[in-house]
Amino acid sequence: MTNTKTITMNLILQGLDGDSARLERIAALAAPTSVTRLGPNAVRCEQIAYSPALRPTIEVAAQAAQLDATYMMGQRELSEFKLVAMDMDSTLITIECIDEIADMQGLKPQVAAITEAAMRGELDFAASLKQRVALLEGLDASALQRVYDERLKLSLGAEKMLAAVQAAGLKTLLVSGGFTFFTERLKERLGLDYTHANALEIVDGKLTGKVLGGIVDAEEKQRTVERVCAEMGIAPSQAIVMGDGANDLKMMGIAGLSVAFRAKPVVRSQADVALNFVGLDGLLNVLS
Repeated sequence: MTNTKTITMNLILQGLDGDSARLERIAALAAPTSVTRLGPNAVRCEQIAYSPALRPTIEVAAQAAQLDATYMMGQRELSEFKLVAMDMDSTLITIECIDEIADMQGLKPQVAAITEAAMRGELDFAASLKQRVALLEGLDASALQRVYDERLKLSLGAEKMLAAVQAAGLKTLLVSGGFTFFTERLKERLGLDYTHANALEIVDGKLTGKVLGGIVDAEEKQRTVERVCAEMGIAPSQAIVMGDGANDLKMMGIAGLSVAFRAKPVVRSQADVALNFVGLDGLLNVLS
C-alpha cells in the first residue's frame, strides 16, 4: 500500500537576487498557509502540506530558478545552538589549498583529480592525502604564503555569517583535512575559537612530502567536534556543522543541524540544509 500521509512543514526559499516574482512562483507550488519575507532575497513558506511527491517537484523548480530550498519542521533559531563547526577548503574558503600548492610545483591537474575523487568519497581520504602531499616534496615552503596571499579567498557570505553567529555568542571551530598553515592564519584573521588541521613537515625551508602526526580524516573531524562540544559542556546536537565533501559526512551526521555548502551530491543528499546558490550567510535565513 502506498503511504500518502502528509506532514506539515515550513519551506525556506532563497536566492542571490531579489526577484520577487521568481520567489513567489516557486512558493506557490508549495501551497503554503502563509508566506513570511525574511529579507529581499528569501521567504519562508509556512505550514505546507509536505509529501514525498511534492519535494522533488519543488526541488527541480527551485534548481531551475537558482533558488535554495530548505524544508524544516517548525522554525529553528540561532539561539538553539552554541557552536558552528566548519570545514575549510571549498567551504569557508573557495579553494582547495593543496591543489593550489601543487600548482606551484606544476602538478595541479594530477593533484586536483585525486582531491576531487576523495571529496566524492571514491578514495580513502588519509591515503589520498599522503599521496598528494608526497608530490609536493622539495617545494619551497614560501609557496604556502603565496597561496594564502594570492589565491585564498573567503566564500561568499562567510564574513556576514561569522559576524552574526559570533554576535549571537556561538563559538566557532575550523576543522580541516587541509593544513595548519592556513587554519592558523584564518583563526587570527577571523577571530575563530578553535582550529584543527594537518601539519606539513618542513625541513630547511622545503616541504618533505610528509604530514606530521595523524591525519585529520572523517573520523578525526567527528572526534574533534565531539571533543570541542565536551570542552564547552554542550551536546553535539547544539552544534551546526558545515561541509562540502564526503570526509565531512561523519561530523555532519552528529550535528544538530548539518549544512552542505556547494557540496558534492553525496553530501547534499544527507544534509539538513543544502546551499547551492546563496552564500554561507544563507544559514541566517534558515535560522531566522
